[in-house]
Amino acid sequence: MSRMPLRFKLTLAFTGVMAVLLAIAGFALSLLVAQNLDSTIDDGLAARARDAAAVVDGQALASTGEPYAQVLNMDGSVGSTTTGAGERPLITPAEVEQARTGDVIVEHRRGSEDLRLLARPVRSDFRPAILVVGESLAQRERALGSLHALLLVGGPLALLIASAIGYAIASAALRPVERMRRHAEAVTAAQTSERLPVPPGNDEIARLGRTLNEMLARLEVAFKRERAFVSDASHELRTPLAILRTELELALRGEHTREELEDALRSAAEESERLSQLADDLLVIARSDQGRLPVRPELIDAGEMLTRVAGRFRTRARAEGRPLAPDPSPGVQLSADPARMEQALANLVDNALHHGQGTVHLSAQEVDGRIELHVRDEGTGFPPDFLPRAFERFTRADEARTRGGTGLGLAIASAIAIAHGGSAHAVNRKTGADVWISVPSHL
Repeated sequence: MSRMPLRFKLTLAFTGVMAVLLAIAGFALSLLVAQNLDSTIDDGLAARARDAAAVVDGQALASTGEPYAQVLNMDGSVGSTTTGAGERPLITPAEVEQARTGDVIVEHRRGSEDLRLLARPVRSDFRPAILVVGESLAQRERALGSLHALLLVGGPLALLIASAIGYAIASAALRPVERMRRHAEAVTAAQTSERLPVPPGNDEIARLGRTLNEMLARLEVAFKRERAFVSDASHELRTPLAILRTELELALRGEHTREELEDALRSAAEESERLSQLADDLLVIARSDQGRLPVRPELIDAGEMLTRVAGRFRTRARAEGRPLAPDPSPGVQLSADPARMEQALANLVDNALHHGQGTVHLSAQEVDGRIELHVRDEGTGFPPDFLPRAFERFTRADEARTRGGTGLGLAIASAIAIAHGGSAHAVNRKTGADVWISVPSHL
C-alpha cells in the first residue's frame, strides 16, 4: 500500500466512501419506498373497510366486491367470508382480541400469497363483529424487487463511474506535482537557476510550488556564496603559501649568511602566522554560516573591555604614531561573550589602524536598550561604493590588495554581532570612518 501511487490511494479512498454512501442511500431508499407502499396500502384498506362496513349489515359480504374479506364473530369464528378469503379466519384469536378496541393491521401468508390485513370492530345484523379486509402484497413485492434490482445494477455502475471520475480528478490535481517533480529531478548544483513550474491560482499546490522556488532561490544564493567563499579563500591562501615556499626554497639554495637565513625564517614565520590567522577566520565564518557560532555571555563593563582591546594595540599604535583613545563609558554594561566581543572590536581597531589615519577612538553608549560599541578614526573614510558591502567576506576598500589583510575582519565582526542577536554598521563621518556593532544589553 505504501508503494501505491497517490492517485490510486485517493481513488481507493474515494471509492470506499462512495460505496458506503451508496449502500446507505440504497438501504434508506428501500425502506422509504417500502414504508410509502405500506402507507398507500393501509390507506386503501381503511377506505375499503369503511365501504364494506356500510353494506355488510344485512347483506352478503360477497356483494362488497372485496377479494379478501371476512366478518368474524366476537369469539373469532367466521360469520361471513368471500371466496378468496376461504373458510378459516384471516387473523389469529389474539389479533381478534386486539381488534375489539380499534383498528389492527397485520401481515399473514395465505396459501402462496402474502396479505396485509386490516381488522376493525363493526356491527353485523345488529351484533358486534370484526370486519377484516386484506390486500395482496404481490404488487408491493414486485415494486420492491424492481427497486432492488435497479439498485444492484445501478449502484455498482454508479460506483464505477464515480471511481473513474475520482481517478481523473486526482490525476488532474496531481499533474502539476508530477511536473514539478520532473523539473526538481533535473535540478543539480550546476543548474541552481532552474525553477519549478507553478500552476496558476493560489491553491495548496501553487503555494507549495512557490515555496519550493523560494527555497531554490535561497539555495542558489547559498551556492554562489559558497563558490565565492572557496574561490576567495583559495586566492587568500595562495599568496602566503607561495611566499612561504619561495622563502624556504631560497633558504635551501646555496650558502647564505646568518642574517639572510634569519630574514628568510622570519618572513616564513610571518606568512605562517598569517595562514594560521586566516584559518581561524575561515573557521569563524564557517561556524557562523552554520548558525552555531558559540557564545558564552557574561556581564561586561564596556569601558573596561574597550581599555583591554586598546591595550593589545598600544605598542603597534605607538610605533605608527597613531594614538588610541578608549572612552571609559561609565555605567555602560552588556551581556556578551568577552572573548568573541573583544575579537570583534580588535578587528575593528586593526581595520582603523590599517586603513585610517589619526587618533582611533573607542567608545560605548546605550541607545534604545541596545549597546553600541564604536571605533572611529580621523582618516578619509571608506569609498562610498564600498560601504554597502563593507561587511561581506573578502571585500576590501583597496581592490588592488596592496595594503595586506584578508578582507575578513569586518565580516567576522558582523558574524559575532549577529551571534549575539545584533548587527554591524559602518558610515563616513566628517572626521573619518565610524564602524560599530550594536547588540542587546542582555542576551
